[in-house]
Amino acid sequence: MSTSVESNQARMINELRVFIKKVMSEPTIAVRSMDIARKHKGEPNSDEAIAREISSSTSIRIPEKWSDADRMFLDIIHEVLDDEDALY
Repeated sequence: MSTSVESNQARMINELRVFIKKVMSEPTIAVRSMDIARKHKGEPNSDEAIAREISSSTSIRIPEKWSDADRMFLDIIHEVLDDEDALY
């Protein structure tokens, strides 16, 4: 594996560790993030709207230029929404 790939993976792991610590210390983040995602689901540019509102209403900060970890977080939110839809 190349050094740049390893470096990118290490950075992503560190970002995810910080995120997981925030979620575990503030359990309302997960609930609030999903409420925000449900509100914006199906809108044009929903990812941008979700990221902006999560950043403004929780301690999670998603910058305008998303990292791989930010993208993964948004993808997981959509997977959870899809799982919810499948239940109904």
